[in-house]
Amino acid sequence: MASFVERVVGAARLDAKVYEEVEADPTAMSQAMAVVAAAAAASGVGSFGSGAVTAVGVMVAGFVGWFVWALLTWLIGTKVLPEPGTSADLGQLLRTLGFSAAPGVLNVLGIVPLLGGVVWLVAMVWQLAAMVVAVRQALDYRSTGRAVLVCFVGWIVYLAISIGITLVMGLGSSMLGG
Repeated sequence: MASFVERVVGAARLDAKVYEEVEADPTAMSQAMAVVAAAAAASGVGSFGSGAVTAVGVMVAGFVGWFVWALLTWLIGTKVLPEPGTSADLGQLLRTLGFSAAPGVLNVLGIVPLLGGVVWLVAMVWQLAAMVVAVRQALDYRSTGRAVLVCFVGWIVYLAISIGITLVMGLGSSMLGG
């Protein structure tokens, strides 16, 4: 079994074996939560130029978004768009999707002026690619295209929720790097 750091690096490298290992390891939930916490904290630091309240809002949105994204992905992937071999529980999706947040640590660079929007975009695209691998492995999909579809729908809802939480908290457009 890989160490926590090896898992995080492997997840960021889109290594399907790491996602299979995390899916099969119920004890990896705390590790997945730590990855989400690190990515959320990095996003918070990266948005700190918009104020401390914004930073906290971004971190809260990261955790809420992770859970909602995992729940929605599980529902869509197992109930709406399953393949014949699809079998997964919510915990498996929470663990694998938690690790797919690893590229989000790049968002700490958002604190550098004029870099925030670019870093956010790169991190989100990388996280989406990691999520495709995570979903394909967790839901035992043979089709990457099906995993992409499930992830795309989940990603749109995740962004809407994250931005919505940020706006409700009166934090403006900081999630968009502005």
